[in-house]
Amino acid sequence: MGRRLILDTNALSTIERDLSATSLDDDDLAVAALTIAQYRAGIELAETARRAADRSRALAAIQDNVAVLDYTEATAAAHARLLAHVHRAGQPRSAHDLIIAAHAVQTGRTILSNDARARFGDLPAVVAVDLVD
Repeated sequence: MGRRLILDTNALSTIERDLSATSLDDDDLAVAALTIAQYRAGIELAETARRAADRSRALAAIQDNVAVLDYTEATAAAHARLLAHVHRAGQPRSAHDLIIAAHAVQTGRTILSNDARARFGDLPAVVAVDLVD
């Protein structure tokens, strides 16, 4: 078995657009339920019915092959610690990014992301790698 990864929405969208972007065949993959919601928003906002249908098919394939993590009490505890950290540090972060980071901490996963602005690796107990690494 490869790495234990959690994909953020940016990485998931990149993979959907370009399946050759990275090789994840040996990895244990997961996404936060929040990531599914963000992906579904992309379906709702698709420019054409065809694009929405393509994204829907991609989402179905993703859900068949990737674990979807629910927000639990343990996730909430990790989330609270991260919220307190960014508050004390005076470094606001996206609420959604902090939820994904909380899932990573709670499940011992590495975040796979293309979003440099999220600065996941700067958060305590969070390990992140760029999709192209």
